[in-house]
Amino acid sequence: MSFKKILPVLKETLDHLEFDGPTPLQKKVLSTIKSGANVFGIGAEGSGKSTAIVLSVIQKLKGEAVGDAPRAIVLVKDKAEALALKEKFEVFSSGTDLRVYCIYDEHKIEAQRDEIYVGTDILIATVKRLNKLYFLNSIHLADVQLICIEDAQFLIRQKTYDEVCRLAESVDKCQYVVFADAFDSRLTRFEEAFMFDAYKFKV
Repeated sequence: MSFKKILPVLKETLDHLEFDGPTPLQKKVLSTIKSGANVFGIGAEGSGKSTAIVLSVIQKLKGEAVGDAPRAIVLVKDKAEALALKEKFEVFSSGTDLRVYCIYDEHKIEAQRDEIYVGTDILIATVKRLNKLYFLNSIHLADVQLICIEDAQFLIRQKTYDEVCRLAESVDKCQYVVFADAFDSRLTRFEEAFMFDAYKFKV
């Protein structure tokens, strides 16, 4: 998928930001993500992984707010990554009515629960806080269409991996996109758990 084949609102933002075209990694992954397949993308910092996530999520949701429950979830390592990614989403979704919200451990869980209840389309979350809110019956996952993981090295720890697997078990049918700076053989555990028939791309 070249930048010519995405939503007009995304194309306008890319033109405004003076993007010349997709990076080598984006050229490899964007069309496959758009097809609905599970994807592993491996690329160094600066290869365009975060932008690929943002473009893919907005494209998947057709740039439109629907219902109250999240339809896309992006898992991140910590608060800093959550806020940085939210800022990027806000740039690219500014011409849409999509609602983007962050949840992370350093914020009051009661406030997060109330704000999620108001309605969100894209949820950027740390794994621990997402699990906690879900098992408090504060997040409805039945409508989730796409789960992305940014810089998946943080998931190599067994406890975090188990938490992600529990979340995956709670979603009926969903597409997964996992990005990492470098390949780690332990990431292949996701193939056995929920990343069935995933395509792998590396630059």
